[in-house]
Amino acid sequence: MTSQSVDQAGAPVPQALAAAGVLFASICFGIVPYFARGLAEQGLAPQAVAFYRYVITGLVLCPVLVHQRRHWRAILWGLAGGAVMGLGWTGYAAAIRVVPASTVGVLYMTYPVFTVAIAWIMFGDRPTGRALIAAALVLLAAIVAGNPQAVPVDQIPALILALTAPLGFGFGICVLVFRLSRIPPLARIASATLGAVIALAPMIVTSDAAAVIPANLDVWLMVAGLALGSALVPQLVYTVCTPIVGASRAAVFGSIELPTMFAVSVFALGEPLTWPQIVACILIVSAIALTNARATRNVTTNQTRS
Repeated sequence: MTSQSVDQAGAPVPQALAAAGVLFASICFGIVPYFARGLAEQGLAPQAVAFYRYVITGLVLCPVLVHQRRHWRAILWGLAGGAVMGLGWTGYAAAIRVVPASTVGVLYMTYPVFTVAIAWIMFGDRPTGRALIAAALVLLAAIVAGNPQAVPVDQIPALILALTAPLGFGFGICVLVFRLSRIPPLARIASATLGAVIALAPMIVTSDAAAVIPANLDVWLMVAGLALGSALVPQLVYTVCTPIVGASRAAVFGSIELPTMFAVSVFALGEPLTWPQIVACILIVSAIALTNARATRNVTTNQTRS
């Protein structure tokens, strides 16, 4: 269903509900630091945190791929994109153990820069002027938030490691846009999440059991919160709502994700918010509002270019 069909039906309520759905999903995506930090404090290894984030979504949506098996090439691309995203997300999970969640959040939101670069280098998609300006704003935000005056020297290696997450996400978006247009959104999510699970599984099997298996019910509940509250449920809501509001508006609504990360950092994790982080947040939200993106997350519409 598209926004045009909604307008033709003369029913504005679905538009409002869809917008609320995108906001809800983006807020859910923004609470990831709470669960990631909590699981790290409970002793789970970064690869375990990443694995648990993807595994339930992958298993629930796996049957969708059976009906799309004739598009096996696209599915393989989705698996590859998901594998890169899953491995990259271990960098996020490792960094958030020692770096403020707000700073890691800023670095994670640099994925548009990687998306533009990968699309240009790997797929020959020349960026628009607006996309380049937005990417420059995001890059400036990362420099502001991660400069040596704002970040202790001992945290810089973790910040560099954290960049693997937006790099992986940027690659995943490019795979979505240029290779997965033949399969429906749920199949795209299924292939990507299964790819992440497959890539992370060897690391789980070879890790010490205490580092990858939750020790008690409270930790299992936190795992469920990560997998359901910040992955499966918001992904499904985003999948349904984005085609209705349009991917460009969804990108603007989705900019609430970073302020949500900041709120989690301050109110849930008790971390102070610095001026460089605030400036970085403003720059990134401005970049998102500026960009007329057609594909913003791995659950967007079938349209592929701005």
